[in-house]
Amino acid sequence: MRISWLGVSSNLIVAKKSNFEPTLKSTRKKLSVFQGPLGNCPNKACGPLASTGKIEDKRVVANRLFSCVTVKSTPVKKMADLSGDDIDGATILVRALKQQGVEYMFGIVGVPVIEVGMAAQAEGIKFVSMRNEQAASYAASAIGYLTRKPAVCLVVSGPGLVHALAGMANAMENCWPLIVVGGSCDASQEAMGGFQAYPQVEAARQYSKFSARPSSLENIPYYVEKAVRESTYGRPGACYIDISGDMVGAKAKESSVRFMPACPSPPLTYADPSKIIEAIDLITQAEKPLLIIGKGASYAQAEGPLATLVDSTGLPFLPTPMGKGLLPDTHPQCVAAARSRALQEADVIVLLGARLNWMLHFGAPPRFHPEAKIIQVDIKMEEMGNNVAPAVALVGDIKAVVSQINEELQKRKNVFKFSLQSAWWKTLSKKLEANQLNVQEMCNDKTVPLNYYAAYAEVQRAIPQDCMIVNEGSNTMDIGRTMLPNILPRQRLDAGTFGTMGVGLGFALAAAIYYRDHMPKRRVVCVEGDSAFGFSGMEIETMARYRLPVIIVVFNNNGISMGIQDEMWNMAEENGDLLLNAPPTSLQPNTRYEKMMEAFGGEGYFCRTAEEIRNSLKAALQSNKPTVINIMINPMAQRKTQEYALSYSDGSSTGDAGNGGYGIYFLWPDGSTTRIRGPVRDWTCSYECGIVS
Repeated sequence: MRISWLGVSSNLIVAKKSNFEPTLKSTRKKLSVFQGPLGNCPNKACGPLASTGKIEDKRVVANRLFSCVTVKSTPVKKMADLSGDDIDGATILVRALKQQGVEYMFGIVGVPVIEVGMAAQAEGIKFVSMRNEQAASYAASAIGYLTRKPAVCLVVSGPGLVHALAGMANAMENCWPLIVVGGSCDASQEAMGGFQAYPQVEAARQYSKFSARPSSLENIPYYVEKAVRESTYGRPGACYIDISGDMVGAKAKESSVRFMPACPSPPLTYADPSKIIEAIDLITQAEKPLLIIGKGASYAQAEGPLATLVDSTGLPFLPTPMGKGLLPDTHPQCVAAARSRALQEADVIVLLGARLNWMLHFGAPPRFHPEAKIIQVDIKMEEMGNNVAPAVALVGDIKAVVSQINEELQKRKNVFKFSLQSAWWKTLSKKLEANQLNVQEMCNDKTVPLNYYAAYAEVQRAIPQDCMIVNEGSNTMDIGRTMLPNILPRQRLDAGTFGTMGVGLGFALAAAIYYRDHMPKRRVVCVEGDSAFGFSGMEIETMARYRLPVIIVVFNNNGISMGIQDEMWNMAEENGDLLLNAPPTSLQPNTRYEKMMEAFGGEGYFCRTAEEIRNSLKAALQSNKPTVINIMINPMAQRKTQEYALSYSDGSSTGDAGNGGYGIYFLWPDGSTTRIRGPVRDWTCSYECGIVS
């Protein structure tokens, strides 16, 4: 048997054979290496390939590598077993993670964490090698949201961690569990200008709930358990564990290592029963009640108690973007298509795991009724009263608190049922119908280039109802909320509370891996704006490498929010320097993104018409390869007209949001102008306003 060497170290053998995969798990064999004098190979036909370093820091590195070596097959052993009773830092770390229930590790390996990635696979943790640490951290956080258990993002020192801070910040804002493990320079080289030396523990602290470096090899499992517990208990978030390079390869007696029992699931916390009674009294006295279902309710997996509450009371409900699907968007009491009217007129609002932040207009007039009473339900006590003082504050787990409400309602003699004949419901129904007609008109307009609604109509008709929808972009995401209904809980991932662009492909990749392992019949459909796709576009190679049949649909309008038409681009190029003439919102027209996927062995389709979209989606759903469907959208296409203007503290107003008031104009050399976008401040309002009525 011949193998080609890639490298040798004390506890790590990295080899490549032509007839099997080069991982311990897949071969189920270990390599017995020839122990003769360095510089000599038992196969006389073989010569040395390259010289390597010398022995240092008790980590043995062979002085010379050879093109082949004689090996024999023996039963596989865990890495720690290769050295008797000694166990190295990498193995201690990943074994502790495995014992805490970690199933997935995403990252990019390099000095000093290569051994950590290999040890993870040897211990049974699935390692996903990504192309960028940002995407890796986004992917790991998505696993945390879907499972309520953290996945790990493994990064190298210095710049590797800095890249992952984006995912840590995103996880903190979205309240998702995540553990980032970062390698760092040897402790003996700190403050000396060591390779990629950086104050990593301090840097990570402001983006996490817990950030620390283990005090010793023996105590690594304690820090791992604490990170898992901190990331999942209370309001979830990110945690950081720092491992110096000398800790990775150092060894300790296995008997001295303090392995910890698995951290139990977070205990349920219940609200004050007297406050439950107050909340129900408010709800039953309301003329215009409204439930707002947030991402926190989805994370709490509260769909069962919520369905009981809504069905038994007849209350109308409004899901936030990632609260969609907790109850089906097709539910007759869902008022998402009349969002603005519902928010503006409701007199009692039950806020279930949603925050009165920018996404809900801070709970302030004119978007909310000035006299509206808020019943706030949240796991975090400090969130109570943020921006608006609640009439009733219910601190506890969303699932547990809604169950309490249901139990109290059942105790009452007079069963509460909101009347569908009430004036409030008739107002909402009328608005729902009007908006649906408005949207249908745009869906029926098949003029080429297509508008968003016409393209979305084809996507919506083609994709399975139980698929995961990942949605990212400006107009692409805003319109996608109503055009791509969710039927099942936790089947939508988007830019979330932080409004982060670039999360889409990492989210889609994580969801595809999770579905492959736990729900293999479900598909992942990732709908991206062309700008959003560009942030993490190289992760399509990761999808192709791991054979993940993700369907990526790119809504290509040649720009950010609003694109540029071909003739405008050509005029800008003809009239001088594109750095001075091309609008900052523009991207190169008609970019063929689908060719990238074809280059990696996946499928690619370029679409201009509704029929081409239908045909490409049909083919993609029948394929077991990842696919990019590149749909050209009219660069001037926008969302439907918004009803409410946005006013500011200085007394100014945007006018009709996204359609009137001042705007951005492109000035041509001849003095003529072309409107690009307006008003300026509406760029950030597109996500804030949602699909409003």
